[in-house]
Amino acid sequence: MIRIDGPRLSLSGPLTVATAGDLASEGREHVVAADMVVDLSGVTQVDSAALALLLSWIRASRNAGRRLTIDQPPPALVSLASLYDVDTILPLAH
Repeated sequence: MIRIDGPRLSLSGPLTVATAGDLASEGREHVVAADMVVDLSGVTQVDSAALALLLSWIRASRNAGRRLTIDQPPPALVSLASLYDVDTILPLAH
């Protein structure tokens, strides 16, 4: 589920192959329209589809001249990003 609060796009529930496809285009619309922070604090489960979704949003936002930051990624997502060697291109909030 996506919730928008100003420049914050919050995701909740599982972010897996079963759900990522439904979120892809809705999220893309928001990340190309404005600089956004993607808040993952409500995400309960991830798999490689979550990583693919976020990478596609990052690419879309950059192509639109926007900035996207990922806030509060679940440890499992950080581990997957490291495993696939894409952790250095994830714009994680500090």
